[in-house]
Amino acid sequence: MTAIFRILLFFTMLFPVATQAIAGSAHDADAKDVDVKKIIFEHVKDSYSWHITTLGDKHISIDLPIILYSPRTGWTTFFSSVFHHDEEYMGFHIAKSGNNEGKIIEYDANGNEIRPTIDISITKTVLAVILNAILLVIIVLCVARWYRLKGTSLEAPKGFVGAFEMLVDMVVYDIAKPNIGKNYTKYVPYLLTAFFFIFLSNLMGLLPIFPGGSNVTGNIAVTMALAICTFIAVNLFGNREYWKEIFWPDVPVWLKVPVPLMPFIELFGLFVKPFALMIRLFANILAGHTVVLAFISIIFITMTVSTIIGSAMTVVSVLFTIFINFLELLVAFIQAFVFTMLSSVFIGLSQPEHHSEHK
Repeated sequence: MTAIFRILLFFTMLFPVATQAIAGSAHDADAKDVDVKKIIFEHVKDSYSWHITTLGDKHISIDLPIILYSPRTGWTTFFSSVFHHDEEYMGFHIAKSGNNEGKIIEYDANGNEIRPTIDISITKTVLAVILNAILLVIIVLCVARWYRLKGTSLEAPKGFVGAFEMLVDMVVYDIAKPNIGKNYTKYVPYLLTAFFFIFLSNLMGLLPIFPGGSNVTGNIAVTMALAICTFIAVNLFGNREYWKEIFWPDVPVWLKVPVPLMPFIELFGLFVKPFALMIRLFANILAGHTVVLAFISIIFITMTVSTIIGSAMTVVSVLFTIFINFLELLVAFIQAFVFTMLSSVFIGLSQPEHHSEHK
């Protein structure tokens, strides 16, 4: 009960911080016209600066480096702070609407919006990925240091180190070994990295204060990169039996020639599997952030109607937001678990044994 009370108190203390962040966006709009859609998308989408908080009329944010290549200017590097007061810098703008909304654009000779040829800027999501990776390395090194100091003793790990070991054993012996088979040790480093990176990124995304609050695994580019890693692990190291089952599966011949129906379906499945991984992780995490922001936005919507109604709905919003945050803690673990488990299943399917070898 004490642990539950501490977690409840923790989220209750963080709620005013999250509300203040939303209020910064709502304050810029008309008091009678709170654009919930705009508020939500401003907090879940990527950006060229990292907004931390708002104190009065002052926005405190981290300006990030922008790295572009355009045939007009060549390679260009500057900080996003140049867009704070000027809408244009060296011919570059941040689009206010349209398909390129929030992205850096320039105009061609005909006045049409075009994107720079290469945009490798350090955005909010990129910085969050770097910070989460560094934090994960620090955590692993701290756990490794405990084992290096206590490795010769019979003392069992406790607290954080014990929890970390439990998660490692879960990934290795409950996910990798049963699903992959005898060659599971070759894939354990990747599966452990994927699990802990996704789990840590999900947890960091629940914190409304820097360096948390970034929608890392709710960004489809990040989930696509993780899915591509699984795609490479599955197909690059697949054995001969795996490729035989794809191009010449054990089905009646008329399903393979003259129309290669089954090989086409099997080949199509190569891309469906990582696509499912990408969409599942992206959609679940994005939905969780959206629901939390929607509940907080209810406060500002009802306040424009009536102070009494707004005060009552504030209590309801706080309770529901805390409940959703508890649910998001569970989702953070489940999504990391599901991604790792399905990756191991797909890798295991690429390692089928020959029938004679199996016997």
